[in-house]
Amino acid sequence: MLTNQYNSSANAMTVTQVVANLGAMTGGTLIGYCSQIFGRRFSIIFICIVGGALLYPYTFTSSKAVIAAAFFEQFCVQGAWGVIPIHLMELSPGSFRTFVVGTSYQLGNLVSSASSTIEATIGERFPLPPKGKTSRYAYGKVICILGRHMGVAHDADLQEAAGAEAVDRIAHADAHRTNSDEVSNEEKGRRI
Repeated sequence: MLTNQYNSSANAMTVTQVVANLGAMTGGTLIGYCSQIFGRRFSIIFICIVGGALLYPYTFTSSKAVIAAAFFEQFCVQGAWGVIPIHLMELSPGSFRTFVVGTSYQLGNLVSSASSTIEATIGERFPLPPKGKTSRYAYGKVICILGRHMGVAHDADLQEAAGAEAVDRIAHADAHRTNSDEVSNEEKGRRI
């Protein structure tokens, strides 16, 4: 996403990844500590909500601010996932603790193994102008809308925020543009 969508250099991408990993380490440590004070479930739920709220800044920031967004998004991701193993252990019966935690993680890996193929397939719906011979896609959109219906016309949140008329106008802009192009071509043909 950084190189294809935002044209980041290799150095900028490396710095962003290092800062994101520092955020993950910090988040895992701090949220893990806070989960002992506020409780495991509350910590997981709270940091997941914060991380969900940061998805749009994380994926749609094309300036150097993406470094800060990456830090805080990975802070939230590792903050939540760092607490989950101990929470699973506490919920499991003593004789099955390692089995439950290990099996649940491996089943999660199995279920998510097709995610890169799914993301790439959905990403093809959002092409960017090619960079030389390299095809490019807006993967930031895929990250934000994975699992949701893709059409703007069916987005209830957007309709509530922008109004049904605005969403309808956006959803049907291409149809109106196509119709107006056909009309102007017919008028040009009549003049000749």
